[in-house]
Amino acid sequence: MTSTRPFEMNDLFKFNNVNLDVLTETYNMPFYLQYLSRWPELFTVAESPDKSIMGYMVGKSEGSDELWHGHVSAVTVSPMYRRLGLAKMLMEDLEGTSGSVYNAYFVDLFVRASNTLAISMYEKFGYVTYRRVLGYYSGDDPEDAFDMRKALPRDVKKKSVIPMDRPVLPEELEW
Repeated sequence: MTSTRPFEMNDLFKFNNVNLDVLTETYNMPFYLQYLSRWPELFTVAESPDKSIMGYMVGKSEGSDELWHGHVSAVTVSPMYRRLGLAKMLMEDLEGTSGSVYNAYFVDLFVRASNTLAISMYEKFGYVTYRRVLGYYSGDDPEDAFDMRKALPRDVKKKSVIPMDRPVLPEELEW
């Protein structure tokens, strides 16, 4: 049976089976340490009975006023554990914590516009495309991102998920 628990410092030495996958965005050590120290309750591991890491979620809280929200920085599941509902379980954990601990209005995430599998998965989880961010992903192959959102109970009128009528540039993002 799968269990979830808070990410621990030693997990940084045990999650290569997840991070070495081509579909996983991998970050530098200071990135993980910053999230672990600032938002430990939004950094969660899915663990197998033999204690191997099956996947993890990295999130944070940010914004102000009605833009106060939880943000999914990374959710990833090891290829050998995919299609078992782990991503959904990790996302629901972050959504619940964002609502109950941080009293957020919504949860958001950015996804490559070409990543149709992930977009479809997030839509099944109740996320909507709020806006397109032109050139969000830089590098050798620049790409647009979709800012996807899911309203939380605090956003009674669901104003946070009403799609924008135009794309934006990265410098126009609020945070």
